[in-house]
Amino acid sequence: MSDRKIGLIDASGEFKRQATTFRDFVSKDPNSRFPAEKGRYHLYVSYACPWAHRALIVRKLKGLEDIVSMTCVHWHMGEKGWRFVTSAENLPGENVTPNPLHPTFTHIRELYLSINSDYQGRFSVPLLWDKATQTIVNNESAEIMRILNSEFDELLPEASKSRNLNLLPKDQLDLIEACNQWIYEDINNGVYKAGFASTQEAYTRSVTKLFESLDRAEKDLAGSAGPYYFGEMITETDIKLYTTLIRFDPVYVQHFKCNIRDIRSGYPNIHKWMRNLYWNIPAFRETTEFEHIKDHYTKSHKQINPSAITSLGPLPNILNPGQEVAAVRGT
Repeated sequence: MSDRKIGLIDASGEFKRQATTFRDFVSKDPNSRFPAEKGRYHLYVSYACPWAHRALIVRKLKGLEDIVSMTCVHWHMGEKGWRFVTSAENLPGENVTPNPLHPTFTHIRELYLSINSDYQGRFSVPLLWDKATQTIVNNESAEIMRILNSEFDELLPEASKSRNLNLLPKDQLDLIEACNQWIYEDINNGVYKAGFASTQEAYTRSVTKLFESLDRAEKDLAGSAGPYYFGEMITETDIKLYTTLIRFDPVYVQHFKCNIRDIRSGYPNIHKWMRNLYWNIPAFRETTEFEHIKDHYTKSHKQINPSAITSLGPLPNILNPGQEVAAVRGT
């Protein structure tokens, strides 16, 4: 995987994620450059990618499937980046198809280059595409989450639960923003800092901070007044944390050497919270494709796993709500 696709390694051996480029917004304002309209926008994602997974969850939670269309790429990221499946390939998951808007495009990069042939940024997903003007609106996952959370509400049935769901309530905004910052730096990006570190010192520093922050999340969830991070109401913090931690035991423990503890035996409150989201909220379970997740990391990161061998365990990928590993049952 080339540095252009994800990030750079600095002189200390530490991984530095590159910034996203397209930062426009869809708006409820009909006079805006990108007004909210049914059928106008298309979301390109990967089931393998935790950043794209965020957008997928919000799209489904908000009931936007008939308003914002979606295509998922193949799990493999090669030298040309994310590619679309061919018509002969059959992978699990919804809408894993060739590019329906540009049938001749074989890779996500072609969408970027169709706008600017000299584009030098990352060919990343999620990518929110405007069909009307044939351009990219946004490729920053955190901002796409917020677009989907609020800007299409007036197109949803007035009394629907999805229209009234707000993942960013004003009375919790400051708390959510503060929490999101350390979760992003130390957990979401922390697993990549550990996995792509090129020196022992950079790895040790990153993995230590990662587990300190997991300990912090475990403590927060132990004190939560409800099933979600901030109590009785699901917020974007739950989504941002989930998309990393659902990949933790199946991938990050072994592939990124994040192996001080795993979730299922080392973090009972995180484990309970994560399983509640997966088993009880369809938007989480139906957008979590373990085959894409495991094959992507182990077969795309040749510098980490040159033989591209995908480990079988842990099995199952996620435990049932009442099921525990032997180490936990024995306590």
